[in-house]
Amino acid sequence: MDFLQNHIEALIFCTPSPIKLSDLKACLSEMFNADVPEEDIVGAIQRLEEKFQTDEFSFQLFKAAGGYQFLTKPAYQASIGIMLKQQSKKRLSTSAMETLSIIAYKQPISKTEIENIRGVNCDYAVQKLLDKGLVEITGKGETIGRPMLYGTTLKFMEYFGINDLVELPVPKDFAGEVNSIGENPELKDPDAQT
Repeated sequence: MDFLQNHIEALIFCTPSPIKLSDLKACLSEMFNADVPEEDIVGAIQRLEEKFQTDEFSFQLFKAAGGYQFLTKPAYQASIGIMLKQQSKKRLSTSAMETLSIIAYKQPISKTEIENIRGVNCDYAVQKLLDKGLVEITGKGETIGRPMLYGTTLKFMEYFGINDLVELPVPKDFAGEVNSIGENPELKDPDAQT
């Protein structure tokens, strides 16, 4: 087992952009608490290049932008293209995100209440969110017509990387600097004397 080669493989694998030889050397030297000779690193990289050139692997080691990274082989371009196209279909539109935000913060909520907040019809957005499993029907309202009520699902929390709805950002998290140009201080404070 080539200990150095395995560490270099792991370092190259985990970086999103090409990692330079100097960065590899610095990381390995710190890890082993000793100077790792550059020729040893270059030798391990050459062995990795040979290893991943075989048909056994769908990716190989490429030198690009002065560094090294793993990229898929051209023979697999078609299947990757299909996957990327399918993933792009999974993205949420702006209207779906707005609708989902309203449901997340106001749940359980009826479609009429969502439309009152958004100011537009939201049938399509709610249906898309149901299809994607991000929201579900949680019951029926007590108002006239007993409208269906919507709430978020466990898949919603997984999609956004939260464990509980209390982890959702609160409005104070979004507060920015308020532009005070043109503000009338008397209008801000109803108790202000004139």
